Amino acid sequence: MALFGTDGVRGLANGETLTAGLALTLAQATAVVLGQGRIAEARKAAGKRLTAVVARDPRISGHFLSAAVEAGLASSGVDVLDAGTLPTPAAAFLISDIDADFGVMISASHNPAPDNGIKIFARGGVKLPDVVEQRIEEAMAGPKLEPTGAEVGRVSRFSDAEDRYVLHLLGSLPHRLDGLHVVLDCANGAASGASPEAFRTAGAKVTVIGADPDGININDGVGSTHLDKLAAEVVRVGADVGIAHDGDADRCLAVDADGNVVDGDQIMAILAVSMKQRGKLKDDTLVATVMSNLGLHVAMREHGITVRQTAVGDRYVLEDMNANGFSLGGEQSGHVIMSDFATTGDGVLTGLHIVAEMARTKKTLAELASVMTVYPQVLVNVKGVDKNRVDDESVIAAVRDCEEVLGDTGRVLLRASGTEPLVRVMVEAADAETARLHADKLAVVVKERLAL
Repeated sequence: MALFGTDGVRGLANGETLTAGLALTLAQATAVVLGQGRIAEARKAAGKRLTAVVARDPRISGHFLSAAVEAGLASSGVDVLDAGTLPTPAAAFLISDIDADFGVMISASHNPAPDNGIKIFARGGVKLPDVVEQRIEEAMAGPKLEPTGAEVGRVSRFSDAEDRYVLHLLGSLPHRLDGLHVVLDCANGAASGASPEAFRTAGAKVTVIGADPDGININDGVGSTHLDKLAAEVVRVGADVGIAHDGDADRCLAVDADGNVVDGDQIMAILAVSMKQRGKLKDDTLVATVMSNLGLHVAMREHGITVRQTAVGDRYVLEDMNANGFSLGGEQSGHVIMSDFATTGDGVLTGLHIVAEMARTKKTLAELASVMTVYPQVLVNVKGVDKNRVDDESVIAAVRDCEEVLGDTGRVLLRASGTEPLVRVMVEAADAETARLHADKLAVVVKERLAL
């Protein structure tokens, strides 16, 4: 089984795979692979060591994993700047900001505290292509760089890392946030310091929950995967808006003043319309995945905005954005990428820009979110089937019949799971009853035709 998944290396910290030894060897292999190339070779020829930024979220296992990564890099002749506890997008920004050769983030994002992960970013703070991850994995079994004496790397504290990141966020804002009351849920995660500081400095009144990380409470009943507490707090204190991050703060979801959830699709709709009005939306195009709600497509069409679809996963959104220079993309889950200011999803950046749009337009979040009608979406997981035969003629015919009945008022999507023997049947329609009817009907066909 490949070591790298869709978002780096992830697993139970100190479990069968994600050990200190693995982290050290992975770091050494990263130094071998990413220490190549024209710029790296030029630096080494000039007598300079390579530089890497290392950051982590607050999980207790992040201490030993980041120490192992830093040891692996320094033993390979790489100077390490330890940025401490910071969001994943902050690490990506800092790599670009100081022109580091690469960087490593220790985090398992929205996963529970016992899990952890290792994400590697290349020069410029961009995620690695699959082919480079494969080269790193292969290099783990090969010879390592083993400098001695003065050529070994140094590990030092990146003392102004958070300040640099917050100043960058503030510099991106088109409007201050004065007069707005924001509740922030930091998921007891990596944004517990940076997010409140950024919102307060931008002028908002801030109430904070989920910002007391103790190493084991990250994502525990708080954050973007548990919005009930945020919604209740917004209503209790009479705030204008609530913003929720996940553990490493690369996601953002929101709730309006009445506690209603505003998901990633609605956030993208708000930002896309705003950016088009301000001449900031490249080619009037938004990049989203095939799982984005039909309502997003309808709303964007009404505003003259093209929606490009990619496979599920923010890395595929990023690939399309980078290949074509698009300025906005993301996922329903709250990974929103604003490429004018970030190389990856940034939950703090996204939240700031949502609230800035409220300040600019003098509208409530509910009013802004009404630009898009969310179509009812029913998802059925059909288990115990041969997912590799999802293109069976009878299944495709059933999908086609369903699409013909729904017309422009609905959408059908069948996806084979990447990790389990199941097929996901997703149907959207103008009403929940119609969506459920067609989803259940298709699920029966999938179960019968693809039975193992």
